[in-house]
Amino acid sequence: MIDTRIIVLIGIGDTMSKPVALITGGGKRIGAAVSKKLMEMGWYVLIHVNSSSKEARKIISDFSSNNEGEECGDVLTCNLLIDSDVEKLITSVIEHPAVIDAKGLSGLIHNASVYSSIEIDEVKLDDLKTNLKLHVETPFNLTLGLLDLLKSAKGCVIGMVDTSLGRSWKGLSHYTSSKAGLRQLMINLAGDLHPHVRVNCIAPGAIISADWEVEHFAKIIEEIPLGRSGNVNDIANAVYFLFSSPHISGQVINVDGGWSLNQKLGV
Repeated sequence: MIDTRIIVLIGIGDTMSKPVALITGGGKRIGAAVSKKLMEMGWYVLIHVNSSSKEARKIISDFSSNNEGEECGDVLTCNLLIDSDVEKLITSVIEHPAVIDAKGLSGLIHNASVYSSIEIDEVKLDDLKTNLKLHVETPFNLTLGLLDLLKSAKGCVIGMVDTSLGRSWKGLSHYTSSKAGLRQLMINLAGDLHPHVRVNCIAPGAIISADWEVEHFAKIIEEIPLGRSGNVNDIANAVYFLFSSPHISGQVINVDGGWSLNQKLGV
């Protein structure tokens, strides 16, 4: 059974007013790499997880033990598909000592995602609804629920989309349509929230973070101009770049080794 309570797992001491970021789905894969990168660069990271609290706690404890006990983050557990849980998550962020100390939220990363390939004659409306809930509705609610904090810190919001826009991917209609919705939501919010909050997207290409993805992305990897797949650190670096670039908003950054360029050129 999924524990839908909001749980603050690791305490906070003197954060020295570090900038604070919240990342959804921050305990594994891309999310874990982003969490680690931000900690290394001096951020305090609120790592949201659904079922990966053990992994998230290890990220924090490893960093702290390697940096003389430095306070670097906290873990918030929440099922983002449940509205009441999302409201509790918003409250937990608003009331968190690190956020209060920093007088706002400097970063919000909508990274939590669900991915599955389902043939069109088997996909159900509920599959689409789940994807839209997690990829569009929840980011919308989180952004607006935390908007005052983001404005106070002149923060940056990042939506993790993908490189599927304008292309047909077999078995992924429920997934790619929801990611397109997230992309457009972020672009619209960039227009609505300026000049107080910046909003951007990152579109990962073939990012290898598990063994099964090597075969899954094999054909795409052959078409990448830079000659290799990406890795989770490529995405983490892109996140930090956008957080560190106060004059960039409303953009979609493709982190795909040039693959999308080849598609535009018809190569």
